Amino acid sequence: METTERTWLTEEELPIWLVLVGLMIKLPAALNDQLQRDAGMNHFEYWALMALALHEGHSMRMSELAVLTNGSLSRLSQVISRMEKRGWVRRAPDPTDGRCTLAILTGDGWEKFVGSFEAHSEEIRRLVFDPLTKAQTRQLSEIGHRILRTIDPSKPDRPPGFNAELDGFCPNAC
Repeated sequence: METTERTWLTEEELPIWLVLVGLMIKLPAALNDQLQRDAGMNHFEYWALMALALHEGHSMRMSELAVLTNGSLSRLSQVISRMEKRGWVRRAPDPTDGRCTLAILTGDGWEKFVGSFEAHSEEIRRLVFDPLTKAQTRQLSEIGHRILRTIDPSKPDRPPGFNAELDGFCPNAC
């Protein structure tokens, strides 16, 4: 019987991995807490609003939005229903394919997103960018892109339909 040698993380890799795991757990929780406190929404709702705000026409097929937010279609549907009740999003049949449903950001949804953007950006800056040097920020970008391409080399770093230069996105000309 052939045995295969296990490849464990090295003494150098293990503590780095544990830091990354801690970051993946604590950063989303901290951002979620800020959004709940300041905007009355969770991080998943904010990300769905942001995805719609960044996407051409401020609308996306529900199935595409579910993939982008890394949520099931069922979870996204429940979130969109809550956001519809708040007047932030509406649904409509996709005019190019009646079998699909579009999630469309409303004027009130845009205002909610814009109103939440500054405080959320400040928290992101405080937690992520302020502790880093400019060189470390560039390294973080490169590292993130490399990991994302390794996870799924067939996907672009920015989802299709997102404004390439974020033209018209930044509420205060960021």
